Amino acid sequence: MRTKFFVFTLLALALMLSACGPTTINQAAPKTDRTLNVNGMGTAYLTPDIAYIYIGVHTESPTAAEAVSANTENTNAVTDAIKKAGVDAKDISTTNFSIYPSQQYSPDGAIIGTTYMVDNTVYVTVRDLDNLGKLLDDVVAAGANSINSIQFDVADKSQAVKDARAKAVEDAKMQAQELAAAAGVEVGEIQSISFFDNSPYPSPMMYGGKGGGGGMAESAAVPIQPGQLTISVTVSATYTIK
Repeated sequence: MRTKFFVFTLLALALMLSACGPTTINQAAPKTDRTLNVNGMGTAYLTPDIAYIYIGVHTESPTAAEAVSANTENTNAVTDAIKKAGVDAKDISTTNFSIYPSQQYSPDGAIIGTTYMVDNTVYVTVRDLDNLGKLLDDVVAAGANSINSIQFDVADKSQAVKDARAKAVEDAKMQAQELAAAAGVEVGEIQSISFFDNSPYPSPMMYGGKGGGGGMAESAAVPIQPGQLTISVTVSATYTIK
């Protein structure tokens, strides 16, 4: 009798535990949206309206004092020429001033003298490109003998970037429609979009001005061709298809 009661108790306990266990419900897998991924490209072209130039004065003398004095005189003349060309003082900044000795040697390797060299370089922002060629002539005539490069840029690229983005989005939309039509489906809502702007860096133009100054005073203005800058935007878009 006790054995039967014990078995009955175990059965009742098993039924209670099974009643408290989790209930498994078979649910259908969620519907997955079909999508179409496309990349669109948009470009905008700009004409440079600003230029950046490094203009330098290099002098050499037997003593450091003489080299500095000559360099200071020439640099002041160059700076005055830059200002007379219409460049604001805030657009002229000194980027390098250095003094260093250079020893001269005889054929047998003995030191026979020392020359002191001084370099003074200013960084100039030119906002009137129509007069850039004449400015270069003027600074060389004033004593500049080192012009490392000219870099062209656009002061405000915001509208060009907007235009390029709009073209990239339209290009992506057109591609999505063409691909959907070829596949026999229709384009639905846009699910996601991202973009990458490829804004141009200032475009360099090499220009070398060497000598003691004045070598170009009577020549025609240096011909300057700033060309064009290109802004490109890539858009990645995801559409649903139906």
